[in-house]
Amino acid sequence: MHSADQDKNMGQHPPSEKNGEGKHRDDRDVGDALRKAYDDTVGEAIPDSMLDLLKKLS
Repeated sequence: MHSADQDKNMGQHPPSEKNGEGKHRDDRDVGDALRKAYDDTVGEAIPDSMLDLLKKLS
């Protein structure tokens, strides 16, 4: 059972800080982590077995 206040606030996240900067910092941290993961993945070498399969397709 929920109170009327709980129902009204359901699905809303409490602000990280009073001025809302915590959310922006969290978003920036997530963005930085995603960029690093992407850059790391792009920098990986393609395995020889995958290159062999690609050659067979062309």
